[in-house]
Amino acid sequence: MRPRSIAVVGATPRDGAVGNQTLRNLIQGGYAGALYAINPRHREIHGIPCFAGFADLPGRVEHAIFALGDPRMEAALDDALDHGVRAVTLLSALVLDSDRDPPLRERVRARLLRAGVVACGGNGMGFCNFTDRVWAYGFETRRHGDRGNVTLISHSGAGLCGILDTDERLQFNLAISPGQELSVTMADYLDFALEQPETRVVGLFMETVRDPDAMIRAFGKARRRSIPIVAIKVGRTDMSARLAVSHSGALAGCDTSYDALFDRYGIQRVRDMDELAAALVMFAQPHPVAAGGLVSIHDSGGERQLLIDVAAELEVPLAELSAGTSGKLAAMLDPGLPAVNPLDAWSAGGPDAHETIADCFAIMLKDPAAAFGAVVHDRVADGRIYPGYAGYLQHAHAATGKPVFLVSNHQGTGADPLVTRLTRQGFPVLDGLAPFLIGARCLLAYRDFTHRVESPPPDVDPAILERWRWRLADEGTPDEATSMELLAEAGLPMNRGRLAEDEAAAVAAATALGFPVVMKTARAGIAHKTDVRGVILDVADEEGCRVAYRSLARRLGGRVLVAPMIRDPGVEMILGMVNDAQFGPLVMLGFGGVHAETLRDVRFALPPFGTGTARRLLDTLRMRPLLDGARGAPAPAVDAYCQAAARLSVVAHHLREMIAEIDLNPVILSARGCLAVDALIVTRALQHRGGDRA
Repeated sequence: MRPRSIAVVGATPRDGAVGNQTLRNLIQGGYAGALYAINPRHREIHGIPCFAGFADLPGRVEHAIFALGDPRMEAALDDALDHGVRAVTLLSALVLDSDRDPPLRERVRARLLRAGVVACGGNGMGFCNFTDRVWAYGFETRRHGDRGNVTLISHSGAGLCGILDTDERLQFNLAISPGQELSVTMADYLDFALEQPETRVVGLFMETVRDPDAMIRAFGKARRRSIPIVAIKVGRTDMSARLAVSHSGALAGCDTSYDALFDRYGIQRVRDMDELAAALVMFAQPHPVAAGGLVSIHDSGGERQLLIDVAAELEVPLAELSAGTSGKLAAMLDPGLPAVNPLDAWSAGGPDAHETIADCFAIMLKDPAAAFGAVVHDRVADGRIYPGYAGYLQHAHAATGKPVFLVSNHQGTGADPLVTRLTRQGFPVLDGLAPFLIGARCLLAYRDFTHRVESPPPDVDPAILERWRWRLADEGTPDEATSMELLAEAGLPMNRGRLAEDEAAAVAAATALGFPVVMKTARAGIAHKTDVRGVILDVADEEGCRVAYRSLARRLGGRVLVAPMIRDPGVEMILGMVNDAQFGPLVMLGFGGVHAETLRDVRFALPPFGTGTARRLLDTLRMRPLLDGARGAPAPAVDAYCQAAARLSVVAHHLREMIAEIDLNPVILSARGCLAVDALIVTRALQHRGGDRA
């Protein structure tokens, strides 16, 4: 990223060629080190000396940028490695027609690894280290300074230039296209960016994570250094849900692991490049976000209502103004304008309208419930903004120190010099209501993340977990009774029963437990007993027990589990665990029962965690109001459920090498506590064999 010398292999004076643009970029960027072109057909290009090969160079080159076709790549790379280069940037796709095995990309990777040479690419756009004026970038770009504070790292080359090259509101210190990540990954670049004093915010366009441990370490560094990360994540993880045995596995969607990872480290996820650019602009401004929600001021009643609707849909909290603030606003507004947030302050307009808007905006922003503010007006002719809008922002910020934004309801242009100047002065101008509100949600969520105090995971006796590690290794996937035993010993509330191998044993077990009981098949390999009519409820007496046993034995075999019948009315919840191929165990919590896969109202978290994390995730579920008590009934014991989830997270973390899936469904949550009535544990060995969905 900071080479003292660079050679561009494949440099050419031909317009439109990558070798030409790469050399131009290095010159335009003001690269101060030794710069050479390599092309046997020329003696100089754009004033830069040109040589036939590395052996002809007057000195040692640290970094080689390859801007030539793939058929010539291996010979040129060997020449560079023999010369002793320490780093390369590979812009081509590393694909040959009628290639041999191993293919070119793998042959290049092997050469680089043997030589200990770091590589950006292949199949990327290169990188720009604007701070140090190293534009190792193969394609046309706009003018950039060397005082930016935004880092952008993108697996998508087009995704990089689509933001880097099109909007002067953003000032970058680093822009990197890691491409195929032959030796240096996105996580490595992120770690480097977080070390730079200029970096204020990082944007990621992610297709995958090739080094999960390194990415987790980098995310942890970002959290410790309070540097926000905004990410687009596309593509799928290797969750292998098609092989899942449990509800937990079936409910683990394509992005489950990333959602859990981002939640743990405060990564703000956005859906597209408009949202990414808007969030980066908003995080790049220097003013800290206060407590509270958004205040906004408008010159249109209809557009004011539009913001209310879109903010509600996107779950962006609007500040509720105090009575004192509303009174001050009412004294300034025309009759008929309600003194509320969001505020329409225009009415009939007139010569004093602009001063009224500026003063009202400052009053709103001074309210203790205001975290930051937005002036939401439309662009005018040619996509410009009125200079008077800048006064609104500056006046309110000077009075409060809080962040302020100028927002257009419809797309404008970043080319307006006033837009660029205001944004770079710390008063961002943004286009599009939804991208702004997504950015606002990111600001508020990251603020809350930085103030989050996580409770520690509960203590579970390590001796118990170690004993179960050896037992699972010896015995493999446990039956339901054994699963219940493991989880109960770890402190989870389990409705434990007794196994019976014949009718007399079933009657004895039911009598000892006390009627009524539930009787379930204990036949090995049946993960979902209700699917095969393997559960008989409300067995009330000895005769009913005999009838139930005979029915189960005739259809599913004579091994049954007898357990107490749970009569407490309650909400059916679910707890579970899956083992992700990239990031390891994930704990699931949410609403369950026989319709768990239909409801899909669950959240996943990286273990281990405490009860506070469980409560916070529970509060994000769509059906959360069911846990507040219905029609005067006592509220369920949510704390008991959160404690169970936290204990399960400790089990999942410590036994991650042994267990592929855990399913507790349903977990009955009532006013008296919670109780898991079914348990399924799937070992990793069984998962690799495909399991049994019978």
